[in-house]
Amino acid sequence: MATISDIGVAAAINILTAFAFFIVFAILRIQPVNDRVYFPKWYIKGLRSSPLGTGAFVGKFVNLDFRSYVRFLNWMPAALQMPEPELIDHAGLDSAVYLRIYLTGYDGSLLCLV
Repeated sequence: MATISDIGVAAAINILTAFAFFIVFAILRIQPVNDRVYFPKWYIKGLRSSPLGTGAFVGKFVNLDFRSYVRFLNWMPAALQMPEPELIDHAGLDSAVYLRIYLTGYDGSLLCLV
């Protein structure tokens, strides 16, 4: 049978791992070379073009604007407040489903605290 300390260690490992994956996602998301992976609809609509055709060699692969690393989470409040049809049009159905699952889990955890 697991003790409280075992559960605490497992929870700490899970939280640290989730945080590390989230940071890696956020950093990879703002790199120019990954635009086609993270913003495919923008390419289809013509709102973005490939960074590999323009700019300095290093700038094609690495985001050199250090201000974007500071504000890399600015998209989250807007995504959480966006109506679902607009979110589907902007980011896709998978993003809308993910946010619905996230918000359902968040609401459930709040109910457990009450």
